[in-house]
Amino acid sequence: MYLVVIAWLYVVLMMAVAEATNSNGTVLGAIVTFVLYGLLPIALVVYLMGTPMRRKAIKAREAQELQAARDAASAQPDAGREPAADAVAPVRKEP
Repeated sequence: MYLVVIAWLYVVLMMAVAEATNSNGTVLGAIVTFVLYGLLPIALVVYLMGTPMRRKAIKAREAQELQAARDAASAQPDAGREPAADAVAPVRKEP
């Protein structure tokens, strides 16, 4: 993906140089050409192509946090939230 980005920026840079060195061209026109044909579209493409990787990273981070929370909960002595067997007095009938 980055090879295409670099190639497109090279092409746009050459377009901007041609615009700046042309007898009818201006440096401002070259800058506008580089920004509008190069930087903005490439930034959009890189952002959109990186969305699946960002989403995968977010899910992996959430899964890791969930696993860490589960590990921390299971490390507690009362992870099941039930009282210990000897903590509850046996129920007896009074004579």
